[in-house]
Amino acid sequence: MSAPTPTKKRYALVGTGGRAGLFYTSIARDYSETSALVAICDTNQTRLNYAKSKIDPLTGGQIPTYLAKDFDKMIEETKPDEVIVTTIDRTHHTYIVRALELGCNVITEKPMTIDVPQCNEIFSAVDRTNKRVRVTFNYRYAPHNTKIFELIRSGAIGKVTSIHFEWMLNTSHGADYFRRWHRDARNSGGLLVHKSTHHFDLINFWLQSRPKTVYAQGDLKFYGKKNAEERGVTSFYSRAFGSEAAKDDLFALHMDQNPQLKSLYLDAEHEDGYYRDQSVFGDGISIEDTMNVLVRYENDTVLTYSLTAYAPWEGFRVSFNGTGGRLEAEIVESSYVNSGGEQSLEGAAEDITLLLRPLFQEPRKVEVVQGNGGHGGGDEVMLRDLFGEVEPDEHMRAASHVDGAASILTGVAANRSIRTGQVVKVSDILTLP
Repeated sequence: MSAPTPTKKRYALVGTGGRAGLFYTSIARDYSETSALVAICDTNQTRLNYAKSKIDPLTGGQIPTYLAKDFDKMIEETKPDEVIVTTIDRTHHTYIVRALELGCNVITEKPMTIDVPQCNEIFSAVDRTNKRVRVTFNYRYAPHNTKIFELIRSGAIGKVTSIHFEWMLNTSHGADYFRRWHRDARNSGGLLVHKSTHHFDLINFWLQSRPKTVYAQGDLKFYGKKNAEERGVTSFYSRAFGSEAAKDDLFALHMDQNPQLKSLYLDAEHEDGYYRDQSVFGDGISIEDTMNVLVRYENDTVLTYSLTAYAPWEGFRVSFNGTGGRLEAEIVESSYVNSGGEQSLEGAAEDITLLLRPLFQEPRKVEVVQGNGGHGGGDEVMLRDLFGEVEPDEHMRAASHVDGAASILTGVAANRSIRTGQVVKVSDILTLP
């Protein structure tokens, strides 16, 4: 008697912009034995058609497309087990909650959402439906970050007392947030939510703790028209496409010269008026590019954190001080523009240095097997965890809706602290289960 054919898990995806390709390509190309993509959904039919052109050759099928207004219809007709949410940040909660209500589990891009009221909606929906939300924190899965977790858990530096964490976004990747919808804080929550959710989640993961109090300062010091004027810039434009002034701007994004960006955005903008190539030195930017945060955690560890979005290199440095020594890491990442090249290489680790300095001993380098692919090799491991055969994970890297909320709470509290100038008690914003 032959073995029964395993049942494939069925996925529908909503939001076919920059991050979506990582998921639909992986399901169709790498995990077709365990997973099946049954539908895609977006507000823009041109982007849907582009995604479909990438998926169909991999599946040999005709995947149906649905506009966002027909989200419920998509669920009813295609009956997915899970919905993957890769829309803009401010609409994550809308699709998460509705998918749960319609009987599906959810996988969502980070950040899970951008504010506390939306967090509460998600928590309520999870409780009502008894369904699951997973947040795709791919940096947890990067080999060097997993190694840091192992070293801290092993007690290699004793009890962690303080952390200094510095993240640099360079003038390619960092600038990109100021061209796109992210530049409006109402869409993204600012970089302390949209981008730093990765970093604050790593701290929560490494420490197995949560933020208690937050104090922050943040400014727009480099991007924006006012800052450019103060540096002597006199030539401005609103968007790069069709602009003579943009031809001489090293920060301009020329979508007509990149087939992928052209197909995803330039060819699609007639439907929704979204301009992917706005000037980073224009008006209307409501997020910061220079941020400093001080956090005390429930386990009494203190974090000093900085994020700079106009650095000359991409990557991070983190140092852990403990009662038994010190752990230092420096990770240099590849430069990229979102959706401007091979997505599997976005944020790939180019150089990794991990140094352990025990008290009263000689320092030693910690060897890390460097991962392949995006986000320091984390993408590949996370996708296998999401869509491959279920395997136990001693590192507990799968992130729930509670983890998703805990990661944005530091950024939400930091944004409030920037506005008020006060220390913010996290429990005054949201109490986590």
